[in-house]
Amino acid sequence: MKPLVTLTAMLLLSVAAYSQPTNPTGTFSTGTRNTLSAFNHDEATGKGIGGQFRIQLGRRINSEWYFDYITSGNALTARNDYHIGWSLLFYLRNNYDFSKLLQPYLVVGHCFDNSIVFEKGNKLNNSSRLSMATQAGIGTHINITHRFDCSLTGQYMLHFGKDIEAIAEPGKVVIQQEDHTSLEGHLLFTVSFNYKVAALW
Repeated sequence: MKPLVTLTAMLLLSVAAYSQPTNPTGTFSTGTRNTLSAFNHDEATGKGIGGQFRIQLGRRINSEWYFDYITSGNALTARNDYHIGWSLLFYLRNNYDFSKLLQPYLVVGHCFDNSIVFEKGNKLNNSSRLSMATQAGIGTHINITHRFDCSLTGQYMLHFGKDIEAIAEPGKVVIQQEDHTSLEGHLLFTVSFNYKVAALW
């Protein structure tokens, strides 16, 4: 009888330890992400990896803090982009305990990025820029458990800064930063896997 009581007590403690509170405010999550950047102005498709963490600010508002490393290229040049930024996720329906499979949201945010463009086969011929961007879009959590989710997000990202252009001239490739600020937009698709670690408050 005693082993049965002990086993029952352990099961109840495990359920209590891993149960999600009704109010998830303060929940800290961490995860990894993969990104796809499409419809760039140079028609190059970028692929990236990164990481993120979330801090839930309220029942319907979550915050996401992320880093992306994205690579792309064309016939002349290759490009590396580094994004560091944050987003707010606004949940469209009540699902406070993350018990339903799908949890759709609107997302808006801001990021800073560093872009480096270099000639293929000659990394010394390069140019870089620092800029910032705003983004907005839609997404959904796929709640595998109340602690673990896969999230799919599609956003339009608009960059503010001086663009980098590559010009093929006889015998060389000229890579230079434009002398005026321009708007440069692209679509960013993200797949991430996240685990709710603990409640911060």
